[in-house]
Amino acid sequence: MNTELFIARKLFFDKENQNRLSRRIINIALIGISLGLVVMLIAVSIVTGFKAEIRNKAIGFGGHIQITNFDTNRSYETQPINRTQKFLPKVKGLELVKYIQAFTTKPGIINTDEDIQGVILKGVGTDYNWGFFQKYLTEGRIPQINDSSRVNDVLISESLTKLLRLKLGDAIFMYFIQGNKWPPKIIQFKICGIYNTNLGEFDNLFVIGDIKHVQRLNDWNSNQISGFEIIITDFDKLDEAEMQVRELVVNYNEEPGTTLRTTNIARKYPQLFDWLNILDMNVWVILTLMVLVAGFNMTSALLVLILERSSMIGILKALGSPDWSIRKVFLYLSGFLISRGLLWGNIIGLTLISIQKYLHLMHLDPNTYYVDVVPVNFSILYFILLNAGTMVATLAMLVVPSYFISKISPEKTIRFE
Repeated sequence: MNTELFIARKLFFDKENQNRLSRRIINIALIGISLGLVVMLIAVSIVTGFKAEIRNKAIGFGGHIQITNFDTNRSYETQPINRTQKFLPKVKGLELVKYIQAFTTKPGIINTDEDIQGVILKGVGTDYNWGFFQKYLTEGRIPQINDSSRVNDVLISESLTKLLRLKLGDAIFMYFIQGNKWPPKIIQFKICGIYNTNLGEFDNLFVIGDIKHVQRLNDWNSNQISGFEIIITDFDKLDEAEMQVRELVVNYNEEPGTTLRTTNIARKYPQLFDWLNILDMNVWVILTLMVLVAGFNMTSALLVLILERSSMIGILKALGSPDWSIRKVFLYLSGFLISRGLLWGNIIGLTLISIQKYLHLMHLDPNTYYVDVVPVNFSILYFILLNAGTMVATLAMLVVPSYFISKISPEKTIRFE
């Protein structure tokens, strides 16, 4: 039998000690641990939720990985590649790849009677997955693109409609400059749907329409596109997925005179993803501070427990118990107390996270934060790591104070008693 654990359990569940001075001090320490865990749970869930929300919006506009012509560089005025590629079946067969879709882009200008705005017409085909824009659709419907005829319906952002004073069903004229050719080409589109992702950098830029319009503007045939967007199953494996795709693209590209390149979303928009990575530092600062507060609170509680139980320590020493055995008793007892604080912290923290997740009580300014409600993300892995990390770090901080037990003299404590 584990004698130290037995004694610690007896002390922890002893009802006769509820009114001791140590009980009040311990309760203060437990409140500190509980509140610290609540703050850590909320901080991690909000930051991870915010990062996932912004990241998914960027991916919705460009996919995880893009395959384009090397001569395109970062321009939206692209060089064509062939839609029929030998590497496509191989890429689709990769375990990390969810689906592939073709796209085209063409810079243009929307001109109304009173306003003018530069935009990018993104052309998509029947293979395009509309799930992202369906999620953020606020008015109207998705364009009904087909393989037989050009569709003049386009999807435009809510911010652009406000900027250009447009509404659902309005006709818009887009002007496209063709190199040195003059005059520019003009196409009339009809707004069939309005979306709003609150990500102004993209909302103010992209108009989504039929891929055949861009092909006609560029004098391309139906088999020429700007590139492919690849959606993968796990963002954390983005680099691994890109390496696999790149290897297949290099090995199976046989289009003469054309070099293809792969670009992942983090490299395409580095300023956005670098900003999201900076948020991790804020989380680590919060976690460190909360663990230190919990550790100092429990250190105070442990010292009070040792002083209050000095007579018991003296008796155990007189009976032959070594210092390390008595220290284990108090470390076990501290572990029980920390577990109680963590339990209440988990209950409160998870309750608050659930309320925000389903009721959306806390709102944000979308112009500043790119989201209209505080996003939260609950992860079992983060939950386990936070609890285990807090327990281990706090107990580790108690090892040194527990050495105070070796200073207690059994002769003096028993005589005093």
